[in-house]
Amino acid sequence: MNGTLNITCIQADLVWQNPSRNIENFTKKIEAIKEPTDIIVLQEMFSTGFTMEQNEVAETMDGMAVKWMLKIAKIKQCLVMGSLIIVENKAIYNRCVVAFPDGEILHYDKRHLFSYAGEDKKFNAGVKRLVFTYKGFKICPLVCYDLRFPVWARNTDEIDLLIYMANWPKPRIQAWDVLLQARAIENLCYTVGVNRVGTDANGLEYVGHTAVYDFFGNKILATSANKEAIKTVELNKKEIVEMRNKFGFLADRDTFQIIKP
Repeated sequence: MNGTLNITCIQADLVWQNPSRNIENFTKKIEAIKEPTDIIVLQEMFSTGFTMEQNEVAETMDGMAVKWMLKIAKIKQCLVMGSLIIVENKAIYNRCVVAFPDGEILHYDKRHLFSYAGEDKKFNAGVKRLVFTYKGFKICPLVCYDLRFPVWARNTDEIDLLIYMANWPKPRIQAWDVLLQARAIENLCYTVGVNRVGTDANGLEYVGHTAVYDFFGNKILATSANKEAIKTVELNKKEIVEMRNKFGFLADRDTFQIIKP
């Protein structure tokens, strides 16, 4: 398939550890989306903010936030994705949930836990990358700190689209900008990064810089810093196929095996 994919990025402030308020706010924002869209991307821990008080706000896959995602996916007839604090079999994950219009759910558990904030002490790390196909695009969702680890994102599966959802603070925002562009260039794929704005309960400031890059590293969607935003961009599969057929850079990539559990 050589079609198109419309992806909507929501850059929003979050209410600290208040799933009901965050879901209410996102509902209003999504209702305001008038143009057709195939995927709506929310932030990392979109219902709570990036909290390490995981036991206070963790929910199950049958919880309020996941049910809400499925409801919105059905209403809007698109994918809805974002990460949540999920408890499953007594383990707690920073989990990217992907809700489909037909009620299907896929998920990816964040592999690289942010040890600087103690996330590795509070959460269980994922062990498997998720790659799935939707409307002809092979998509790989990843979460925040994963962005710093290029091997995990390496395009060994003909991925067309990398999607990062994050709580990436202001002091390191230059790294966010540069690494998103780098992931797009080295993997010859569209790369999306959705970040929050506002200040959390720990005093950390977030300035957004939500962006979408094409396979050459050109920025094709950008948001204003420090402002909430809802923006949609169209991705073209034909362009990515033609580019890969012409240049063939991925054929020269190194082979490797990830052995760290």
